[in-house]
Amino acid sequence: VGSEMCIRDRAVMSTESAFNPNARSDRNAFGLMQIIPETAERFGVTDIMDPVQNIRGGMAYLRWLLNYYRGDVSLVLAAYNAGPKAVERHGGIPPYKETRHYVQKTVRRYVNNYLRSLQ
Repeated sequence: VGSEMCIRDRAVMSTESAFNPNARSDRNAFGLMQIIPETAERFGVTDIMDPVQNIRGGMAYLRWLLNYYRGDVSLVLAAYNAGPKAVERHGGIPPYKETRHYVQKTVRRYVNNYLRSLQ
């Protein structure tokens, strides 16, 4: 999976699980990419706690969201956190404090990772 991962995916993983493959949220999200069972099933993940499958499922979902939101990374991250229905219902990033913080934190990590990659 290593070569497939991009800076964006690592930023999401850092924010979602702090790179803990055994992470479990109180909202039924699991693993490094904190995917929920419905998303895992949708993207072919059969063992949600298997790090490779979890990462591949999370990456597939991010790619799908990037296509759906035509590359708007802020909307992608908001949908990854709060769900696409929340983004649609609010016509953009939902007004949830957690989601707004998540988007800001993940974008900041993305930028920092990108700048480090240039050195």
